[in-house]
Amino acid sequence: MEGDSVNAAGMDIKNPSMPDGSPLKFFLITFAITWSCWGLVVAVPVPAQSPFRGVLVLVGVFTPALTALLLTARARGGAGIRSLLGRVLHWQVAARWYVFAITYIVFIKLFVALVCRLVTGAWPRFGTTPLYIIPFAILLSTPFQSGEEIGWRGYALPRLAARFGLASASILLGVVWALWHLPLFFVAEADTYHQPFFVYLLQVTALSVTFAWLWQRTGGSLLLTMLMHAAVNNSKDIVPSATPGGARTFGLSASLPAWLTVAMLCLCAAYLLFQMRRTKSQDFKPGTVEAASWSSGG
Repeated sequence: MEGDSVNAAGMDIKNPSMPDGSPLKFFLITFAITWSCWGLVVAVPVPAQSPFRGVLVLVGVFTPALTALLLTARARGGAGIRSLLGRVLHWQVAARWYVFAITYIVFIKLFVALVCRLVTGAWPRFGTTPLYIIPFAILLSTPFQSGEEIGWRGYALPRLAARFGLASASILLGVVWALWHLPLFFVAEADTYHQPFFVYLLQVTALSVTFAWLWQRTGGSLLLTMLMHAAVNNSKDIVPSATPGGARTFGLSASLPAWLTVAMLCLCAAYLLFQMRRTKSQDFKPGTVEAASWSSGG
Protein backbone atom coordinates (compact mmCIF):
# COMPACT_ATOMS: atom_id res chain seq x y z
CA MET A 1 0.00 0.00 0.00
CA GLU A 2 3.02 2.23 -0.38
CA GLY A 3 1.36 4.00 -3.30
CA ASP A 4 -1.33 5.26 -0.96
CA SER A 5 1.05 7.09 1.34
CA VAL A 6 1.12 10.82 1.69
CA ASN A 7 3.86 12.68 -0.17
CA ALA A 8 4.94 14.10 3.16
CA ALA A 9 7.73 16.31 1.87
CA GLY A 10 5.12 18.80 0.75
CA MET A 11 2.86 18.59 3.77
CA ASP A 12 0.98 21.78 4.53
CA ILE A 13 2.46 22.38 7.95
CA LYS A 14 4.35 25.25 9.47
CA ASN A 15 7.79 24.64 10.90
CA PRO A 16 6.87 23.20 14.32
CA SER A 17 9.57 25.28 15.97
CA MET A 18 7.77 28.46 15.01
CA PRO A 19 5.22 29.88 17.49
CA ASP A 20 2.45 30.28 14.90
CA GLY A 21 2.90 26.65 13.89
CA SER A 22 2.45 25.33 17.40
CA PRO A 23 -0.56 23.08 17.98
CA LEU A 24 -0.56 24.22 21.62
CA LYS A 25 -1.82 27.67 20.65
CA PHE A 26 -4.55 26.06 18.58
CA PHE A 27 -5.63 23.82 21.47
CA LEU A 28 -5.65 26.64 24.02
CA ILE A 29 -7.79 28.94 21.89
CA THR A 30 -10.14 26.15 20.84
CA PHE A 31 -10.71 24.90 24.37
CA ALA A 32 -11.11 28.41 25.79
CA ILE A 33 -13.86 29.35 23.32
CA THR A 34 -15.66 26.02 23.13
CA TRP A 35 -15.67 25.35 26.86
CA SER A 36 -16.86 28.90 27.52
CA CYS A 37 -19.78 28.45 25.13
CA TRP A 38 -20.72 24.99 26.33
CA GLY A 39 -20.09 25.94 29.94
CA LEU A 40 -22.74 28.65 29.59
CA VAL A 41 -25.15 26.07 28.18
CA VAL A 42 -24.57 23.95 31.29
CA ALA A 43 -24.59 26.78 33.82
CA VAL A 44 -27.32 29.11 32.53
CA PRO A 45 -30.92 27.88 32.84
CA VAL A 46 -31.93 28.62 29.24
CA PRO A 47 -34.71 26.54 27.60
CA ALA A 48 -33.45 23.86 25.21
CA GLN A 49 -35.39 25.49 22.35
CA SER A 50 -33.78 28.90 22.90
CA PRO A 51 -31.94 30.30 19.82
CA PHE A 52 -29.28 31.65 22.18
CA ARG A 53 -28.58 28.14 23.44
CA GLY A 54 -28.40 26.83 19.88
CA VAL A 55 -25.93 29.53 18.88
CA LEU A 56 -23.68 28.71 21.82
CA VAL A 57 -23.64 25.03 20.89
CA LEU A 58 -22.90 25.77 17.22
CA VAL A 59 -20.13 28.25 17.99
CA GLY A 60 -18.52 25.61 20.19
CA VAL A 61 -18.81 22.97 17.48
CA PHE A 62 -17.24 25.16 14.77
CA THR A 63 -14.52 26.66 16.95
CA PRO A 64 -11.81 24.13 15.90
CA ALA A 65 -12.25 25.10 12.23
CA LEU A 66 -12.51 28.82 12.93
CA THR A 67 -9.39 28.75 15.09
CA ALA A 68 -7.47 26.77 12.47
CA LEU A 69 -8.47 29.22 9.74
CA LEU A 70 -7.56 32.22 11.90
CA LEU A 71 -4.11 30.89 12.75
CA THR A 72 -3.49 29.78 9.18
CA ALA A 73 -4.49 33.17 7.80
CA ARG A 74 -2.19 34.90 10.26
CA ALA A 75 0.77 32.66 9.40
CA ARG A 76 0.29 32.11 5.67
CA GLY A 77 -2.38 34.44 4.43
CA GLY A 78 -4.75 33.61 1.59
CA ALA A 79 -2.55 30.89 0.15
CA GLY A 80 -2.68 28.99 3.42
CA ILE A 81 -6.45 29.32 3.66
CA ARG A 82 -6.89 28.06 0.08
CA SER A 83 -4.67 25.07 0.74
CA LEU A 84 -6.40 24.16 4.00
CA LEU A 85 -9.90 24.48 2.57
CA GLY A 86 -8.79 22.69 -0.58
CA ARG A 87 -8.40 19.50 1.43
CA VAL A 88 -12.10 19.66 2.27
CA LEU A 89 -12.72 19.22 -1.47
CA HIS A 90 -10.06 16.55 -1.97
CA TRP A 91 -12.41 13.85 -3.28
CA GLN A 92 -10.31 12.07 -5.91
CA VAL A 93 -9.41 8.98 -3.94
CA ALA A 94 -10.11 5.30 -4.55
CA ALA A 95 -13.69 4.14 -4.00
CA ARG A 96 -12.58 1.70 -1.31
CA TRP A 97 -11.82 4.60 1.03
CA TYR A 98 -15.37 5.91 0.71
CA VAL A 99 -16.67 2.44 1.51
CA PHE A 100 -14.33 2.20 4.49
CA ALA A 101 -15.32 5.61 5.84
CA ILE A 102 -19.04 4.84 5.62
CA THR A 103 -19.08 1.24 6.83
CA TYR A 104 -16.32 1.02 9.44
CA ILE A 105 -18.45 1.70 12.50
CA VAL A 106 -21.34 -0.32 11.05
CA PHE A 107 -19.21 -3.48 10.92
CA ILE A 108 -17.85 -2.78 14.40
CA LYS A 109 -21.37 -2.50 15.79
CA LEU A 110 -22.70 -5.56 13.97
CA PHE A 111 -19.78 -7.60 15.27
CA VAL A 112 -20.49 -6.33 18.79
CA ALA A 113 -24.11 -7.44 18.43
CA LEU A 114 -22.99 -10.91 17.35
CA VAL A 115 -20.59 -11.24 20.27
CA CYS A 116 -23.33 -10.14 22.69
CA ARG A 117 -25.58 -12.82 21.24
CA LEU A 118 -22.90 -15.50 21.64
CA VAL A 119 -21.95 -14.45 25.17
CA THR A 120 -25.36 -13.76 26.69
CA GLY A 121 -27.68 -15.78 24.49
CA ALA A 122 -29.67 -12.66 23.63
CA TRP A 123 -29.32 -9.87 21.13
CA PRO A 124 -28.40 -6.44 22.54
CA ARG A 125 -30.70 -3.47 22.35
CA PHE A 126 -30.86 -2.12 18.80
CA GLY A 127 -31.49 1.47 17.78
CA THR A 128 -34.90 2.66 16.69
CA THR A 129 -33.83 4.83 13.74
CA PRO A 130 -34.94 3.19 10.46
CA LEU A 131 -31.87 1.93 8.59
CA TYR A 132 -32.89 3.59 5.33
CA ILE A 133 -32.64 7.02 6.99
CA ILE A 134 -29.02 6.59 8.04
CA PRO A 135 -27.40 7.09 4.59
CA PHE A 136 -29.35 10.32 4.11
CA ALA A 137 -28.38 11.48 7.60
CA ILE A 138 -24.72 10.80 6.82
CA LEU A 139 -24.93 12.72 3.55
CA LEU A 140 -26.64 15.71 5.15
CA SER A 141 -24.36 15.90 8.18
CA THR A 142 -21.03 15.45 6.39
CA PRO A 143 -20.56 19.18 5.58
CA PHE A 144 -21.14 20.09 9.23
CA GLN A 145 -18.21 17.89 10.31
CA SER A 146 -15.91 20.49 8.75
CA GLY A 147 -16.36 22.43 11.98
CA GLU A 148 -14.19 19.86 13.72
CA GLU A 149 -12.18 18.21 10.95
CA ILE A 150 -10.59 21.38 9.56
CA GLY A 151 -9.20 21.91 13.05
CA TRP A 152 -8.36 18.40 14.26
CA ARG A 153 -7.13 16.68 11.09
CA GLY A 154 -6.53 19.77 8.94
CA TYR A 155 -4.48 21.85 11.36
CA ALA A 156 -3.50 19.94 14.50
CA LEU A 157 -2.67 16.46 13.19
CA PRO A 158 0.05 17.45 10.68
CA ARG A 159 1.78 19.61 13.27
CA LEU A 160 1.64 16.93 15.96
CA ALA A 161 2.87 14.34 13.44
CA ALA A 162 5.84 16.56 12.60
CA ARG A 163 6.85 16.48 16.25
CA PHE A 164 5.93 12.97 17.37
CA GLY A 165 5.25 10.84 14.30
CA LEU A 166 1.80 10.00 12.99
CA ALA A 167 1.10 7.08 15.33
CA SER A 168 1.84 9.00 18.53
CA ALA A 169 0.15 12.12 17.15
CA SER A 170 -3.06 10.22 16.46
CA ILE A 171 -3.21 8.99 20.06
CA LEU A 172 -2.40 12.38 21.56
CA LEU A 173 -4.96 14.09 19.36
CA GLY A 174 -7.54 11.49 20.35
CA VAL A 175 -7.12 12.31 24.04
CA VAL A 176 -7.40 16.04 23.32
CA TRP A 177 -10.39 15.48 21.05
CA ALA A 178 -12.21 13.50 23.75
CA LEU A 179 -11.45 16.06 26.47
CA TRP A 180 -12.78 18.83 24.22
CA HIS A 181 -16.20 17.11 24.37
CA LEU A 182 -16.25 16.90 28.18
CA PRO A 183 -18.75 19.75 28.83
CA LEU A 184 -21.33 17.91 26.71
CA PHE A 185 -21.44 15.18 29.35
CA PHE A 186 -23.31 17.71 31.51
CA VAL A 187 -25.75 18.96 28.85
CA ALA A 188 -29.07 17.19 29.35
CA GLU A 189 -29.98 17.15 25.64
CA ALA A 190 -26.66 15.61 24.54
CA ASP A 191 -26.42 11.87 23.91
CA THR A 192 -23.32 11.84 26.13
CA TYR A 193 -25.23 13.16 29.15
CA HIS A 194 -24.15 11.31 32.30
CA GLN A 195 -22.42 8.60 30.28
CA PRO A 196 -19.04 7.25 31.52
CA PHE A 197 -16.39 9.59 30.17
CA PHE A 198 -13.53 7.11 30.53
CA VAL A 199 -15.25 4.72 28.13
CA TYR A 200 -15.82 7.61 25.73
CA LEU A 201 -12.16 8.61 26.02
CA LEU A 202 -11.03 5.14 24.98
CA GLN A 203 -13.48 5.05 22.08
CA VAL A 204 -12.55 8.47 20.73
CA THR A 205 -8.82 7.86 21.07
CA ALA A 206 -9.14 4.61 19.12
CA LEU A 207 -11.24 6.36 16.49
CA SER A 208 -8.65 9.13 16.26
CA VAL A 209 -6.07 6.53 15.24
CA THR A 210 -8.40 5.23 12.53
CA PHE A 211 -9.16 8.76 11.30
CA ALA A 212 -5.44 9.53 11.12
CA TRP A 213 -4.78 6.35 9.16
CA LEU A 214 -7.58 7.19 6.71
CA TRP A 215 -6.27 10.77 6.46
CA GLN A 216 -2.83 9.49 5.55
CA ARG A 217 -4.06 6.88 3.08
CA THR A 218 -6.23 9.39 1.23
CA GLY A 219 -3.51 11.98 0.83
CA GLY A 220 -4.69 14.23 3.64
CA SER A 221 -8.32 14.38 2.49
CA LEU A 222 -10.55 16.13 5.01
CA LEU A 223 -13.60 15.21 2.97
CA LEU A 224 -13.04 11.54 3.80
CA THR A 225 -12.54 12.20 7.52
CA MET A 226 -15.66 14.38 7.49
CA LEU A 227 -17.57 11.55 5.83
CA MET A 228 -16.32 9.04 8.38
CA HIS A 229 -17.10 11.44 11.22
CA ALA A 230 -20.68 11.75 9.94
CA ALA A 231 -20.94 7.97 9.52
CA VAL A 232 -19.79 7.35 13.09
CA ASN A 233 -22.23 9.90 14.51
CA ASN A 234 -25.20 8.54 12.57
CA SER A 235 -24.44 4.80 12.64
CA LYS A 236 -23.14 4.26 16.19
CA ASP A 237 -26.62 3.76 17.60
CA ILE A 238 -27.38 0.78 15.37
CA VAL A 239 -26.29 -0.94 18.57
CA PRO A 240 -26.33 1.78 21.25
CA SER A 241 -23.51 1.88 23.77
CA ALA A 242 -25.15 4.47 26.02
CA THR A 243 -26.66 3.36 29.29
CA PRO A 244 -30.37 4.35 29.38
CA GLY A 245 -30.94 6.94 32.07
CA GLY A 246 -27.25 7.71 32.37
CA ALA A 247 -24.63 6.72 34.89
CA ARG A 248 -21.81 8.42 36.76
CA THR A 249 -19.81 10.59 34.35
CA PHE A 250 -16.51 9.68 35.99
CA GLY A 251 -17.44 6.12 36.85
CA LEU A 252 -16.65 2.89 35.02
CA SER A 253 -20.17 1.52 34.82
CA ALA A 254 -21.01 0.89 31.17
CA SER A 255 -23.06 -1.52 29.11
CA LEU A 256 -21.64 -4.71 27.63
CA PRO A 257 -22.01 -3.28 24.08
CA ALA A 258 -20.03 -0.23 25.20
CA TRP A 259 -17.11 -2.27 26.50
CA LEU A 260 -17.18 -4.57 23.47
CA THR A 261 -17.16 -1.53 21.19
CA VAL A 262 -14.14 -0.17 23.05
CA ALA A 263 -12.37 -3.52 22.72
CA MET A 264 -13.02 -3.78 18.98
CA LEU A 265 -12.05 -0.17 18.27
CA CYS A 266 -8.85 -0.55 20.26
CA LEU A 267 -7.92 -3.81 18.52
CA CYS A 268 -8.41 -2.18 15.14
CA ALA A 269 -6.47 0.88 16.27
CA ALA A 270 -3.59 -1.30 17.46
CA TYR A 271 -3.36 -2.89 14.02
CA LEU A 272 -3.44 0.50 12.29
CA LEU A 273 -0.77 1.85 14.64
CA PHE A 274 1.38 -1.05 13.52
CA GLN A 275 0.70 0.00 9.93
CA MET A 276 1.83 3.53 10.77
CA ARG A 277 5.13 2.40 12.24
CA ARG A 278 7.11 3.59 9.22
CA THR A 279 5.63 7.08 9.38
CA LYS A 280 8.14 8.80 11.64
CA SER A 281 8.15 12.44 12.66
CA GLN A 282 10.87 13.22 10.12
CA ASP A 283 8.52 12.12 7.32
CA PHE A 284 6.39 15.18 8.06
CA LYS A 285 8.99 17.72 7.05
CA PRO A 286 8.14 21.39 7.35
CA GLY A 287 6.95 22.51 3.93
CA THR A 288 5.24 25.47 2.40
CA VAL A 289 1.56 25.63 1.75
CA GLU A 290 2.22 26.68 -1.82
CA ALA A 291 4.19 23.52 -2.48
CA ALA A 292 1.76 21.15 -0.81
CA SER A 293 1.66 17.93 -2.79
CA TRP A 294 -0.58 15.02 -1.92
CA SER A 295 -0.89 11.60 -3.44
CA SER A 296 -4.28 10.68 -4.80
CA GLY A 297 -4.58 7.77 -2.42
CA GLY A 298 -5.54 5.61 -5.38
